[in-house]
Amino acid sequence: MSDLSEQQKIDPAAGTSLARPEGTSLEAWMTSRVARYETRKYDWDALKFQADLDPKFRRAQMRYVGTGGTGVASDSNTVAAEHFTFSTMVIPAGHEGPPHLHTDVEEVFFLICGKLKVVIEQNGERYETILTDRDLISVPPGVYREEINIGDEDALMCVMLGSKTPVRPTYPADHPLAKIKR
Repeated sequence: MSDLSEQQKIDPAAGTSLARPEGTSLEAWMTSRVARYETRKYDWDALKFQADLDPKFRRAQMRYVGTGGTGVASDSNTVAAEHFTFSTMVIPAGHEGPPHLHTDVEEVFFLICGKLKVVIEQNGERYETILTDRDLISVPPGVYREEINIGDEDALMCVMLGSKTPVRPTYPADHPLAKIKR
């Protein structure tokens, strides 16, 4: 796909940020869309205002795509967010993410390692579950969520905020999958 009009045929809501900037090589464009672990650092200040209120809220974010929902206005060391944000978060043992909700997007937590109690609340109803290594929970918009590290070690999780299902992918015309009807 080489131009925006072709992209918009696939995704009419696509903005110009999906297109390769005019005069930019494919290599330069894609290099700007790679976020390497070795160039990331944990930001213990992104949610410092919460830890200042109560030390149990101390946790750190490492951003990859966009700045997430932490309130960080910008981070030039991330891939520009287009339809979702993606970061990792460390919650030290005994610490927690306080109850919060997002009104506009779902939030996904994928626990890489550790043990978290996740508390979900909506309209007076409460749900609790324990997540361990490689477990995931997707919390819809408008639902309070709270993550409590009940393990003995740091909990490391991926956090993604985003919107609905994307348009189904398409395949090159000469690829065998292009001929399959779904």
